[in-house]
Amino acid sequence: MNETNNLAYILLVLCIVVFVLNVLPAFAPPTWATMSFIGLTVPNIDVFLLAAVAALAATCGRIVLAKLSRQIVRQKLLSEGSRRNVDAIKNAIENKRAVTIGTFLGYSLSPLPSNYLFIAYGLTSLPIAFLAIPFFVGRLISYAFWTRTASTVGDWLDWDWFESAPYFLAYFLLSQFLLIPVIYSFTRLDWQALFAEGRLKWLEKSRRAR
Repeated sequence: MNETNNLAYILLVLCIVVFVLNVLPAFAPPTWATMSFIGLTVPNIDVFLLAAVAALAATCGRIVLAKLSRQIVRQKLLSEGSRRNVDAIKNAIENKRAVTIGTFLGYSLSPLPSNYLFIAYGLTSLPIAFLAIPFFVGRLISYAFWTRTASTVGDWLDWDWFESAPYFLAYFLLSQFLLIPVIYSFTRLDWQALFAEGRLKWLEKSRRAR
């Protein structure tokens, strides 16, 4: 009974922590690092159950982040011209659904930060589920992988969390400092020119203002 209660407590705390971390737009530790921490510090835990709870919580958190991005940034901060420009992505995605879903899934399998992806996606008018479903599947697989890998590597190298923390910290700081330039570039890039003409160019000021 105590083991069951302990597992339920760990899962509840994990769910809350992961959800909150994934709602934050920046400077939140990546969830895969949290899973690695658990893999290093909690022995004999059900990896797939842990990954399923974390993936569900992360997906719910990112959905909230995308909706906040849509309501606050798109509706209140972007000009009409910028909104029309970003909406060019909608047509490109809808014309290549299979490729787009595969790309989202592949991205979600990687340790790359997903706050960029959901903030940018929230700026479009596409249904959130189109990104959320492959994200959940990808994170389910990757979280199970990172938890199991951290546990195995920790056993091999006799590492604990504090010895591996500097590597996680360096990755975290670098990824988060890239947030603002990435989102700025997303809104400034002329997507219509990219899809129609296959060339990169910045959105003209007159088009952004209209």
